[in-house]
Formats: sequence, C-alpha cells, structure tokens
Amino acid sequence: MNQLVDIPKKAIALSYDGVTAPTLSAKGAGEIAEEIIALAKEHNVPIREEPDLVNLLAKLKLDEEIPRELYIAVAEVI
Repeated sequence: MNQLVDIPKKAIALSYDGVTAPTLSAKGAGEIAEEIIALAKEHNVPIREEPDLVNLLAKLKLDEEIPRELYIAVAEVI
C-alpha cells in the first residue's frame, strides 16, 4: 500500500552585499517557510524553487556565509 506523506515546505533567504559571500538571512519550514515566501513576494524579491540547494543551505546558521563549495550553485540562482 502506498501512502502519501505531506512534506513541509522549506524556504531560505539569502542576503548579498556584492562584497562578501552571501549569508543566510532566514530559514524555516511549514508556516515559517510560507511567511518567508510571502514577504519575498511582497517586496518583489525573486523566488526560485531549488529543493536540493535549500536543503543544503538550511543546514547553515543564520548570518553564516555560504560555503565556498556552494558559490556556483548559489550564483546560478541569484
């Protein structure tokens, strides 16, 4: 028997000043993810769906710079 599991939506937000590496400015799942997405839409911030990248970035602490290994992946989406 197949059973569907509702996986909570995840979202992250990055900050980038153009000088240093981007940093994780917000992360959350479920309702918090929905709030992050709603705020991004409200402020015309581009939104991308990249589940694998979100899972990697969600492991960071808030205000932590993205690791060098993810520079190219992040550059492709920002």
